[in-house]
Amino acid sequence: MQILDKEAVEDVRGQREIPDIKPGYIVQLKVEVPENKRRVSIIKGIVITRRNAGLNTTFRIRRQVAGVGIESLFPLYSPNIKEIKVLDKKRVRRAKLYYLRERMNPLKN
Repeated sequence: MQILDKEAVEDVRGQREIPDIKPGYIVQLKVEVPENKRRVSIIKGIVITRRNAGLNTTFRIRRQVAGVGIESLFPLYSPNIKEIKVLDKKRVRRAKLYYLRERMNPLKN
């Protein structure tokens, strides 16, 4: 099973470039949204977690939309993600940046 998983990961990496994403990186994603027609949505935010699980590797992005903090969980090797661009690399000392939930939300009292 692990051999099949590695082959699938290498196959996806061969199709498109996937940068090394770590917590603290500010990334910009181009995600294909399946609605009536397929359209590309641009999402920009900070990576707060990454879960390594072979083909099922996921990362969580936190961003501000209209003053409200939103978290989105994305599979790294999803065919809906068209492009991943690393905009900035912040230095962090933790693997999970959950403390940003309180710091990034200005509406919370």
